Amino acid sequence: MTPQSLMLNFLGLYVLDRDIAVYSGSVIDVFARVNVSEEAVRSTLTRMTSRGLLTKHRNGRKVYFGLTARATGVLKDGEQRIWHTGAVNRTWDGTWTLVGFSLPEGRRGDRHDLRSQLQWAGFGPVQNGLWIASGTRDVVEMIDGLGLTENVTVFTAQHAKPTDAADLAARAFDTAVIAARYQDFVGRWGGGVPQESLPDDLARQLVLHSDWLELVRQDPHLPAELLADDWPAIEAEQLFQSLALRYRETAMPLAAAAIESIEL
Repeated sequence: MTPQSLMLNFLGLYVLDRDIAVYSGSVIDVFARVNVSEEAVRSTLTRMTSRGLLTKHRNGRKVYFGLTARATGVLKDGEQRIWHTGAVNRTWDGTWTLVGFSLPEGRRGDRHDLRSQLQWAGFGPVQNGLWIASGTRDVVEMIDGLGLTENVTVFTAQHAKPTDAADLAARAFDTAVIAARYQDFVGRWGGGVPQESLPDDLARQLVLHSDWLELVRQDPHLPAELLADDWPAIEAEQLFQSLALRYRETAMPLAAAAIESIEL
């Protein structure tokens, strides 16, 4: 997990929907619990501010950081994925969204950004320049934001013989790797007292949420009928929710004592 990944989860847990800005020294103290250095925290705050994700506020000699509208959108999307998307898609109607694109070699950066955004949105490459995702997906904002409207073709369709849905999913997505990630999560967080090396439940809460969001953001959320009956995402999701609810109670007083903020 990168410092920025941890930072986004910290902001989602303790700043989102609160109309506050948090003191940089508080953030440094919290991140020391998960072995992130002061230098890395300050660098991350500066970088996220320059990218339009955070706003800087001064109160005396102290510097506080609050959310921008852009950051709020990012965090709301993460919140949706964590709590409302579900481990598997049980309402698939057989439709696929297809995104085709062609970008010259000189626009390699644009191609990389598009592929990264498509992966985040649950798409996988079925062949060169053609990515698919199950269901109907709205990619207008993503494509417009990248300035690639003229270079991308988007349509919805249903597969037809001789193409099989399970084979199509297997070509576009490495389900074995996805399953292994969920199994690793259960191995790290299951059992008696998970992550005993971390000092307290505030640290565990932050790492748990970061770990889980990193996991689900790599999951294309495939239809249940295309997955094994014992798909490990289900067990992993139940484990995450159980621990998240536990840490919500035990980490709250620790966070209240550690985090200094001002109202905006």
